Amino acid sequence: MRQWKTGLQVVLLLMVMALVAAACSSDSDDTTTTAAAAADETTTTAAAADETTTTAAAADETTTTAAAAGDEMFTLGVSNTLVGNAWREQMVCAIKAEALARGNVDQVVLQNRNTDVAGQIADIQTLISQGVDAIIINPADREALDAVIEEASSQGIPVISVDAPVTAPSAYFVSNNQVEYGAVGAEWLFEALGGEGNVVYMRGLDGHPADVDRDTGFQEVLANYPGITIVDEVYTGWDPSVGAQQALEILTTEDVDGIWTSGIDYTVVQQFDVAGVDYVPVVGADNNEFVGQLLELAPDGLTGAAISNPPSIGGVGAAIALDILEGKDVSQTTLITPAVIDEPAELEAVYVPGLTAGWSSYMEIEPYVHYTADQVVECKGPGE
Repeated sequence: MRQWKTGLQVVLLLMVMALVAAACSSDSDDTTTTAAAAADETTTTAAAADETTTTAAAADETTTTAAAAGDEMFTLGVSNTLVGNAWREQMVCAIKAEALARGNVDQVVLQNRNTDVAGQIADIQTLISQGVDAIIINPADREALDAVIEEASSQGIPVISVDAPVTAPSAYFVSNNQVEYGAVGAEWLFEALGGEGNVVYMRGLDGHPADVDRDTGFQEVLANYPGITIVDEVYTGWDPSVGAQQALEILTTEDVDGIWTSGIDYTVVQQFDVAGVDYVPVVGADNNEFVGQLLELAPDGLTGAAISNPPSIGGVGAAIALDILEGKDVSQTTLITPAVIDEPAELEAVYVPGLTAGWSSYMEIEPYVHYTADQVVECKGPGE
């Protein structure tokens, strides 16, 4: 699987350079990193069941790629509220991989089920009662988790929110820049249409902080393009099957010039053939399947852009959690800036034939993580 790392190095040389900058303020430190490729939130056939899973570690079975800090061992807790979703699956796998690679984690305790805000609060309280040393969450709400996050903090348990922000003052925030994700994709699409046309706006999960932030970026750009008309705005729930059905209905009933998707992309592209209509420009995430479509179907008229949003941000969250526990100076906010991937050479550099649909080939987010891409794919934490 060395091809993943090689492909990523090529696209990084073509597109972006890594930038790490920290700035101190009275509220937080901010770190920004530019990344090249990613995947968004899509379903997978290998989804975990709705259950709470604990992965216990055996020290003599743990293989490390990075030196553990001292002899102290830590337990990481994880709260994930969206199961049956490839982006979230890869996020969890990256957390496990980083825990294994660091060598100083004896357990990853996973609260993993489809649930709402109340359920996530209960899951976080369970993790607190289980005595974990740090908690990594993908928040179901921006504000509603503040009390339970502060409860954890009061007991010396840092909480790291990945993928979307929370307003709890003590929380650490590690994410792809979702406002920029919405903005750069909208800019690409509106420019591709020459500033005029009918656009379908396919959002994510209604009320999720990441969706709200993406909409902020999208709307900021839309305000500069009076010739663009949003003919349909739908919530896909980041479910490819839902997005596919919505796209089919829209393509067979509306005059559409372009489609912006919040990562539900490759199943949307499939509906053009089903509907019997010509391709229009599509913006999605850099899901491996979508990247492959942009390459394979280009001769048939498909154009589009993959906007990076790496699910391996979960691994960065685990790395930040362990840095905190090891007593290192850690920025309170870490953001990864999205890249627009639309040129054939860039697309070819990040495409990996055979990779699970909905997964991203960009897994090793430098300079944060210590695992290999193979370890993410294996999806095994300490002791598994």
